[in-house]
Amino acid sequence: MKIRAILIFILLAIEITGFSQTLQTVDTVDLNRYCGQWYEIASYPARFQKGCHCTTAEYEIVPGKDIIRITNRCIRFSKGRSRIAVAHAKAYPDKGSANAKLRVQFFWPFRGDYYIIGLAGDYSWAIIGHPERKYLWILSRDSFMPSQKYDDILNIVRERGYSTGMIEKTPQNCDIVE
Repeated sequence: MKIRAILIFILLAIEITGFSQTLQTVDTVDLNRYCGQWYEIASYPARFQKGCHCTTAEYEIVPGKDIIRITNRCIRFSKGRSRIAVAHAKAYPDKGSANAKLRVQFFWPFRGDYYIIGLAGDYSWAIIGHPERKYLWILSRDSFMPSQKYDDILNIVRERGYSTGMIEKTPQNCDIVE
C-alpha cells in the first residue's frame, strides 16, 4: 500500500512539474500562407541573437521540393556600431505533423526543432517553440503588436508551459548607426 502511494505521489509530481508534458502544436499549417516576412516581437534570449534588433525572418517554399528557405536578418549593435547580420537556413516539415513541426538546418548535418505552437487564423502572428522549451519566438506580420494582442499571446505561451518571465521584447527601432 505504501509503495502504491509513493508511486502515485511521484507520478503526480512529474505531471505537475511538466517533465511529462509534450509541447502542443497547432493542428495544421498552410505553408503557402505561412511563407513571407515575419517580424520578431519577442523571444527567449538566445546566444546566437545577442545584440540583435529589428529581427525579421523570411520564409519561401523552394519550388518542386518539400523545403522552405529561411533568411533571418537583424541589425546587430556592437561597440557603438551597427551592421546587418544575415543567416540562411532550410526547414523540412516533419511527416505526419501537418506542417506544424519543422526541422531547421542552418548548417549540415545539424537540424533543430521548430514547433509552431500558436498561429492566428489569418496568419497575422505566430508563436514558435522548441520541445524542451529552451527557445521561444513571438512573430508578427507587422513590426508593432498592440498590447492587448501581446498579452493574449502571452496567455497561450503560459498554456504551453513556458515561463513568460524569460521573454524579452525585440527592439524594432531600426535606424542603423554608423
